[in-house]
Amino acid sequence: QVQLVESGGGSVQAGESLTLSCAASGMVDLIQTMHWHRQAPGMGRKLIAGLINDGSTMYSDAVKGRFTIFRDSAKNTWYLQTNNLQPNDTAIYYCNDQYDSWGRGTQVTVSS
Repeated sequence: QVQLVESGGGSVQAGESLTLSCAASGMVDLIQTMHWHRQAPGMGRKLIAGLINDGSTMYSDAVKGRFTIFRDSAKNTWYLQTNNLQPNDTAIYYCNDQYDSWGRGTQVTVSS
């Protein structure tokens, strides 16, 4: 069993950055893949980034070049560095692992 808790969201202006965190607890050693998803108002949840334990990453076209996923193993925490945020990045951001554990999300609001 794994528990995930997201944090780091907030309200920012266009062009600013946020670092989102996904803190894991429980059977953390079993986590091999972590994904970040987001859900904009009135829209479905979309996969935007992923990190496998071998270091492989993936990004959706919408965030490629602006967002970076990385991990601090010592802290059992995965991060999503979000740069040059734009109003259409406004969403609730969630992390989930390959066992389909989900956190409750963290809200990111970007104003122009």
